[in-house]
Amino acid sequence: MAKPTKLQPRLRFPDGSATAFGPGKAELLRHIAATGSIRTAAKELDMPSNRACQLVAAMNALFRGPLVARTRGSGTGGGAALTPLGEEVVGLYAGREAACVAATRTDWERMRRLLR
Repeated sequence: MAKPTKLQPRLRFPDGSATAFGPGKAELLRHIAATGSIRTAAKELDMPSNRACQLVAAMNALFRGPLVARTRGSGTGGGAALTPLGEEVVGLYAGREAACVAATRTDWERMRRLLR
């Protein structure tokens, strides 16, 4: 049986450039928050850890303050956590995703019926 189609908004701001904040960066932040590690978050997302570090640096530069704070460890390794600003950005982004789905639900239901 075919998997049901699902509306997946792809919001990006401030623009569509590579530095924009969008669903991939939001997902990376959610994984960092859940795991406490950029490396572990990258592994869960099947992403090279150096790419995840680049994305974190880009996000930290995009906003007025850092979204992710890193801690360096000695023998136990380091870690990472969202800053209060990072938590706010993830929450606001999730809210916009939900609002987009709600605003387009009727049209999406009509369009979905036209799909094979």
